[in-house]
Amino acid sequence: MLGRTTLNTSKTSSSLLNSIGNSIKGEVNDLVGDIARKLNIHDFYSAHLLDYCEGYFTPGPIANQTVDPDKNVTRCSNHTAMFHFDPTSVIQKELKPGISLADLHWPSAIKDAVHAVELASKAMFVIYCIGAAATGLALAGAFLGVLFDGRAVPLINNALASLALLSLGIASAIVSAIMSKVVHEVNKHGNDVGVSASKGKTFLGMTWAAVGLMFITAMAWIYEFMAHRRRQTSYIFEGKKGRY
Repeated sequence: MLGRTTLNTSKTSSSLLNSIGNSIKGEVNDLVGDIARKLNIHDFYSAHLLDYCEGYFTPGPIANQTVDPDKNVTRCSNHTAMFHFDPTSVIQKELKPGISLADLHWPSAIKDAVHAVELASKAMFVIYCIGAAATGLALAGAFLGVLFDGRAVPLINNALASLALLSLGIASAIVSAIMSKVVHEVNKHGNDVGVSASKGKTFLGMTWAAVGLMFITAMAWIYEFMAHRRRQTSYIFEGKKGRY
């Protein structure tokens, strides 16, 4: 999971809470937060490309008429290549001794869904690395293209931009599919144990924007190649014409 996908372990019935007053909501906030802390788990977990973060909602996990909860991140894991977030394993390790996820009726479907996308998430990391490297080379090539002229320059730069476009496009498609599957399964099976998930829309916007920019870059180098050919053809024609 990537970028973030947020796992919310403090979900409650919004329709019920919207019908009660702020004072009662405050008491419910305290109760929900107290339960999470007694179990030794956090209110939310956010999965990223290289790590995950966890924390608590402040002032409480439930919104009222005047205040929406803010995320207070308390810890992030170490950065790890080929990282794959497994919420079942993380929460199980954090639970107090003597308490297991089986006691909380944790749905096995959530664990199955996360494991089903593990290979895809690792492949996504590798493809993102290829895309990032190709993007860096394309930027360096663009700088050289300003300094040097020649038909080979736009061809090479188009090849680099196309590789970056393909890599980022595939990685973005994989992360979109992973987020959709995991979020769907968590929300489908986690409602009974008060667990929900949401997509990292900011990251999705950024990764697809990068794909769009590399597409424009690749098209720009194709245009530059064709323009260079037209300029060269025009020069040859004018040169030959001047001989007669």
